[in-house]
Amino acid sequence: MPFTLGRGVGAATAAAALVLPLALATPASADPKPAQLINSVVASAVKQHLQKFQQIANANGGNRAAGSPGHDASRDYVASVLKKAGYQVTLQQFDFPFFSENSPAVLQRTAPSPKTYAGEEDFTIMTYSGSGDVTAAVQNVDLVLPPGAPNSSTSGCEAADFAGFTKGSIALMQRGTCSFQEKAENAQAAGAAGAIIFNEGQEGRAELLNGTLGEPTVTIPVVGTTFAAGQELAAAGTVARIKTDTTSAVKTTHNVIADSKWGDPKKVVHLGAHLDSVPDGPGINDNGSGSAAILEVARTLGKIPTRNKLRFSFWSAEEFGLLGAEHYVANLSAQELANTKLYLNFDMIATPNYALKIYDGDGSEGDAGPAGSDEIEKLFENYFKGIRQKYVGTDFDGRSDYGPFIEAGIPSGGLFTGAEGIKTVEEQKMFGGTAGQPYDACYHQACDTIANINDKALALNTGAIAAAAVTYAYATKLPGEGRRATARTAAASVASTSGTHAPSHGLTR
Repeated sequence: MPFTLGRGVGAATAAAALVLPLALATPASADPKPAQLINSVVASAVKQHLQKFQQIANANGGNRAAGSPGHDASRDYVASVLKKAGYQVTLQQFDFPFFSENSPAVLQRTAPSPKTYAGEEDFTIMTYSGSGDVTAAVQNVDLVLPPGAPNSSTSGCEAADFAGFTKGSIALMQRGTCSFQEKAENAQAAGAAGAIIFNEGQEGRAELLNGTLGEPTVTIPVVGTTFAAGQELAAAGTVARIKTDTTSAVKTTHNVIADSKWGDPKKVVHLGAHLDSVPDGPGINDNGSGSAAILEVARTLGKIPTRNKLRFSFWSAEEFGLLGAEHYVANLSAQELANTKLYLNFDMIATPNYALKIYDGDGSEGDAGPAGSDEIEKLFENYFKGIRQKYVGTDFDGRSDYGPFIEAGIPSGGLFTGAEGIKTVEEQKMFGGTAGQPYDACYHQACDTIANINDKALALNTGAIAAAAVTYAYATKLPGEGRRATARTAAASVASTSGTHAPSHGLTR
């Protein structure tokens, strides 16, 4: 029998303990009972949404990536459920740079002696590389061997570096002062058939170079390598083969934004989750789980009057660097920003080898969120305490859609159950599962299917999300009111890591 939560005494007790101290008040025309509302959101209904997402992926090439038919079908399903629940639904359109690797890249030396380089060990494809299968002489472009001072090489940074370059050759360049995009564009303009960019060579800059060209401006194959591989390929008389099979293009996608018809429009309680998967899989935990949970909370609360306005957003292109949430926040007016009183983010809430993680609003795990984020953290802590469930904190590290909201100074929080990180012995004692293993061994892979969902984690987090939504929908005082900052403390920390969740995101230079 699957684990369920939402109708037991524990959830009701947690709801009462959570809501009453926060001065819950209701409109005179309505008298909702908080525990009853929270208990009406059940994990079995969330699982049905997940099954729908799986069906959509199955019918659309195995994924629901932004810009793909699978994402469009997911968008339409979510919008339909929300409209039936009484929400005003907006499809916010934006363009974004799409990239997928359709088959594994190849890098080989064919002369003077054959050698095949190992993918993800010796070399990796540069994000936004073009496609091609090229065998040609390798031509060095202004290399510094042995390497000089860190970040000093100007290899490939200027058109003059390609004086005398033989068209049709493979350009071999070194990491340094300019972006990988500039290097690749200069090589392409000089007639290169492909490009190899290797790490600079000093201590800390010799490992595999995993980079991005930033946008789809290059059509030739481009790979990054370790310093050792690059140094080998720099030998006189080297001929190499590069094979890449990619889709790299500007595509159009949509955020789905749903506004309740109830509540004060100057007090917006915003819940969000990204709807898109990576191109490599259906994304049922990442992040069908968060999307399905807030969809069911929205469906349940849609026709019930509230004091504050509820907004539910389903972001697109998160997997390409939080692009949907960034687009949304960047296009808010000053008044709309002021009206947004808090943002709650739910990304991967049903990880198979899970830990229950609450985002750290008070700074005890790292950098604090904007004023009021500590109150959001406390709300989730109180909920889990009320059902006698252990939890741990997790830092705002910029890896999900809360990043743009934090940068805008909006109190933020949310829940997370782990991605590619390794579960600790202490977490095994608290939550079960297996220490020393990834939280989600199917993270960003084709096996992130409906079978990759932990029903207990899904149910526990669904209850917590429902409790937060109900609490803030009726609260007379919302987190941070009277002490809201205009920007986050140590905002640069999040800015520097924002988007690292995305498989397409990497070093730019």
